[in-house]
Amino acid sequence: MTPDETLTRKPLKTPRAAAIAGLAFSCLLAVAFALLRISVPAHPQEPGAWLYTSSTTVTLAINLVPFAGIAFLWFIGVLRDRLGQLEDRFFATVFFGSGLLFLGTLFLASAVGGGIMMGFTAKPDEFIGSPTFYFARAVVYAIMNVYVVKMAGVFMISTSTIALYTAIAARWLAILGYVLAVLLLLGSSYVSWSFLVFPAWVFMVSVNILVDTFRQTKSGAQSPAK
Repeated sequence: MTPDETLTRKPLKTPRAAAIAGLAFSCLLAVAFALLRISVPAHPQEPGAWLYTSSTTVTLAINLVPFAGIAFLWFIGVLRDRLGQLEDRFFATVFFGSGLLFLGTLFLASAVGGGIMMGFTAKPDEFIGSPTFYFARAVVYAIMNVYVVKMAGVFMISTSTIALYTAIAARWLAILGYVLAVLLLLGSSYVSWSFLVFPAWVFMVSVNILVDTFRQTKSGAQSPAK
C-alpha cells in the first residue's frame, strides 16, 4: 500500500444501524432478567428446589447475557460517536468506566450462576443444600443486587449528565435517567423488579437516537445540492 492510498482512504464511520444495538441489549437483558425472576426465588438462602423444575429456563437466561453484553458495548460506542469532539474527559471516564464495570460484574454473576447449573448437573442430590451451593447463590445475589445495579445507576447518571450538556439525547430522557438512577441506587433492595428500569431506559434512549438519526438522514437527502 502506497502513502497516497493511505491518505485517500476513507475514515471508518459508525454504521447507522449500530443504534439498534441498544434495542437488542434492552430486549435481551429484559428477557434474561424476567426469566430469572420467575424461576429463581429472590431470597439467597432458599434450599434450591427450583433447580429441579427451572434449570432449563435459568440456563437459557444465562446464555442470553453474553449477547446482551456485546450489544451494550455497541451501544456505548454509539453514544461516544454522537459525542464526538464534545466529549469531556471527566464525564467520559465515569461514563465509560461505569459501563465496563456494569458489564464485568454482570458477566461475573452470570459465570457464577453457570457454575451453579454445572454443579447441579454433575451431582444434583449432593449439590443442593451443600455449602458450595449456598456460597455461590449468595455471591450471585450480592453481585447482582449491589454491584450490577449500582453500576447501572452510575452509568445512567453520567450519561444523563452528558446528555443535558451536549444534547446527544432528549432532555426529558436525561431527567428521567436521574430519577430512575436514584431508584436503582436506593430502592433496588425493596423493589425486586426495579432492575428492569435500566434496560427500559436504554431502550428509550436508543429509540430517540434512531429517530434523530433518521431525521438527519432525511433532511440531508432533501437538501438541494450546491
